[in-house]
Amino acid sequence: MQKEVKACLVLCYVLGLICIRNTAGRPNIVFILTDDQDVFLNGTGPMDKLRQYIGSQGAIFSNMFVTAPLCCPSRSSILTGTYVHNHQTLNNSLDGNCSSTAWQRGPEQRTFVTSLKKAGYVTFFAGKYLNQYGDKTAGGVGHIPPGWDDWHGLKGNSVYYNYSLSVNGKEEKHGDNYATDYLTDVINRKATSFLNNHKLGIDSPFFMMLSTPSCHAPFTPAPQYSKRFANISAPRTGSFNKLGTDKHWLIRQAKNPMSNDSLTYLDETFRNRWRTLLSVDDMIEDIVTLLDKRQLLNNTYILFASDNGFHSGQFSLPNDKRQFYEFDIRVPLMVRGPGVAASQSKKELVLNIDLAPTFLDLAGIPPPDYMDGQSFKEILLSSGEQAVNRTDFLVEHSGEYSYRHLGCPQYNGQPLSNCFPDCVCEDSQNNTYLCVRRLSDVQNLMYCGLTDAELFIEAYDIAKDPDQLTNVASTMDVSVLESMEESLATLASCTGTVCHDVKHARQRTSSKLTKSPFKQKIFIEV
Repeated sequence: MQKEVKACLVLCYVLGLICIRNTAGRPNIVFILTDDQDVFLNGTGPMDKLRQYIGSQGAIFSNMFVTAPLCCPSRSSILTGTYVHNHQTLNNSLDGNCSSTAWQRGPEQRTFVTSLKKAGYVTFFAGKYLNQYGDKTAGGVGHIPPGWDDWHGLKGNSVYYNYSLSVNGKEEKHGDNYATDYLTDVINRKATSFLNNHKLGIDSPFFMMLSTPSCHAPFTPAPQYSKRFANISAPRTGSFNKLGTDKHWLIRQAKNPMSNDSLTYLDETFRNRWRTLLSVDDMIEDIVTLLDKRQLLNNTYILFASDNGFHSGQFSLPNDKRQFYEFDIRVPLMVRGPGVAASQSKKELVLNIDLAPTFLDLAGIPPPDYMDGQSFKEILLSSGEQAVNRTDFLVEHSGEYSYRHLGCPQYNGQPLSNCFPDCVCEDSQNNTYLCVRRLSDVQNLMYCGLTDAELFIEAYDIAKDPDQLTNVASTMDVSVLESMEESLATLASCTGTVCHDVKHARQRTSSKLTKSPFKQKIFIEV
């Protein structure tokens, strides 16, 4: 009898080890996504817990960029691993394919989440998905995007109170009671509930995406943080409250100098943006602490990023994004997890379109060929700097409104009016552009063309001019200018692996290009 009991115990022990080994072989992934959080204006400044629990325990990337500086296009790129010209979410409207029925029938069917689900991952989502999610004409809150097992999606755009969630297809209404309704805390509670109910070795592995409203408008902090940073002001960067006289039409419309009312508004908004991030910091601490308590932390990758940057007074522009300058396209990226050495600073170029293939690669799933992004798993797991296999990437944006739309007064020479503070209509249709951003050991450049009436060109040597004060399009070396134009012509229509090796693609297309693609209106045709 004792021999039988002993044999049973040995068998249980062995089976337990097998279970643990299997679990350890398939890592969990937690992805925390903030809204409108920049790097250029010290957007992670207030987040001590982010640095403590993620940054200092892994890698901090200094060259993380988005390929579209607007919420819905960028989020669609994150989900699909593709550029805007391939997933076709052009702006934040249904007509612009933001969570539209066309999006649901097409790109949404092949996000990274659907691949993770097919591979056996349990998937959890809470927070903001896409700006138009939950619209009645596009399935309402009953629509659950494919691939998600446990779905808590915000209806519409970022808010902190008075909203509805789709909880696995059922509407859950929230009011304005901090204790029960503050959205960042609601996401936190739903995430910790999922982790507490997750059974190691049975439900494993899992993918969790937590998409907070912070630090997007309406910039509403939790009450306990509403008085913090009282003496902080919006950073007075080199371009703050300066009129960009050598820049495209929209920038030249900005009121300069900005009024005292606008400056007061910008400073208070900056403080509130920081204040909202303190609740995200609390969530990070709670998630990491619970993962550790449940003995899941050592087998879990945690990634922190934002969907786009933000500006606050740069070139006299009020609060917004939608521009191709560094303040709107650089975002934070911090990663910890198994095999990622602590306290690393990574300089390698990483994009929002790289997140999807990286999630799959970390899960042991080969990224599909249609993805325009590239996995940075090898960069994560290496303690040294990796060889550069990409120097050029695309930044693209399509303005939404014409001058006929109310609320967009400055278009085609329209005067500044009916908006505060000193605002410029950054969502104008003539704020539509394609850019190539180049970052290598020898070059740090940007080249952009707009579809405004001027077909305006902007170029910057960012190594010499980090604030992008001086447009050097007319003085840039001709050979460099041509190589940027050629790269842009390829990137503007690239798909899949062609987007990976732009140098090779440039060589193949260079013989066809004898003039600026913008002068030939190739940009418009694309």
